[in-house]
Parts: sequence; structure tokens; C-alpha cells
Amino acid sequence: VQLQASGGGLVKAGDSLSLSCVASESIFSTYSMGWFRQAPGKEREWVSTINTGDGATYYADSMKGRFTISRDVAKNAVYLQMSSLKPEDTAVYYCAADVPYGLGYVPVSEQVSKWGRGTQVTVSS
Repeated sequence: VQLQASGGGLVKAGDSLSLSCVASESIFSTYSMGWFRQAPGKEREWVSTINTGDGATYYADSMKGRFTISRDVAKNAVYLQMSSLKPEDTAVYYCAADVPYGLGYVPVSEQVSKWGRGTQVTVSS
């Protein structure tokens, strides 16, 4: 397994939750990493990306200010800290590698070939 995500769960609106994704060293040292999510009946949408080299971060507009992506180089890990969670944040969250990025750029799931198993986040009202 090259990408291993964890940390999902059931929380209440307004709560915080942190997701983790541990990658193999070859993946972490070579590629950007990020998170997508997929709500029931909806397409998989991009959440955030981090350049694992310089730590530059990118966010979907709807996540800015509430979600924070970070990395731990020593652990080959990427984290997604989510705060002020809303019921509409309910989705399966997927860790991904080699996610295209750039200022103002919105990647789509079809551009990504390296995926971890999803982790369910459920936010109750």
C-alpha cells in the first residue's frame, strides 16, 4: 500500500477532525500530495494539495480558512486539519499523490492516478 489514509469519523457540526495520510518514501519524496472528497451522488472534488518539497499549499475556495493541509517529512505523512465542520462536509475523503497544482488551479480527479483508500467523514447537524 503506497498511500494509507486514516482519521475519519462521526462528528457534530462545528467540530474539528484531522485526517492523516502516510505515503511510501518514494511517493512522498517525488510527488505532491493532496486530498479529494466524494459525497454521495456527487463527483469526487478536490480539497487541497501540498508540495511536499517546499510545503506550498493550495486549497479549494470553499475550504479556505477551515481546512489546513500540512506535512511531516520525517514521517512521509500529510495531514488535513478540518475545523468548523458542516454537514455538507460529509464525504469519503481520499488521499492522493501527484496532484497537479498551481495558484488558482483546480485539479480534477481524472488527472490523478495514485489514490489511497478513502476514509469516511460524517458531520451531523
